Amino acid sequence: MTAVNLAKPQDLDRLVALVGDYHRETGIDQDAATRRAALAPLLEGCPHGAAYLVGPGRAPIGYVIVAFGWSVRAGGLVGRIDEIYIRSGVRGRGIGAEVLSTLPRALAGGGVKELSLAAPAGDDRARRLYQRLRFRPLDDQVTMTRTL
Repeated sequence: MTAVNLAKPQDLDRLVALVGDYHRETGIDQDAATRRAALAPLLEGCPHGAAYLVGPGRAPIGYVIVAFGWSVRAGGLVGRIDEIYIRSGVRGRGIGAEVLSTLPRALAGGGVKELSLAAPAGDDRARRLYQRLRFRPLDDQVTMTRTL
């Protein structure tokens, strides 16, 4: 079983490097200082989200960032997977599926009522995985975002 552990302040450099890898791979344009500033509060106990490292603590192979919010419709605390990344060299081994199977149980134990994620529009493989893991689209909603 692949370890999934809450990241701590001493993990910041490892997490910043992994997030940088993911951002470069997906074309997200963000400098390291902004990345570090966005991640540091999560590792220091910010109640709005959490960062988890996947794999061995000294040499993680991925990460998951979960943002928390509140939903009357869902009945309380909800989570949204903001980013999930597994290094390309170890993809296809079921690690992402394992993480997405165990993390919801752990979050439910902490009072989270619902966990959501955004499936990339053109990535049918990811969509099939998410559906196999019981993530479902909300039929009556389309996510819309306004950058502030």
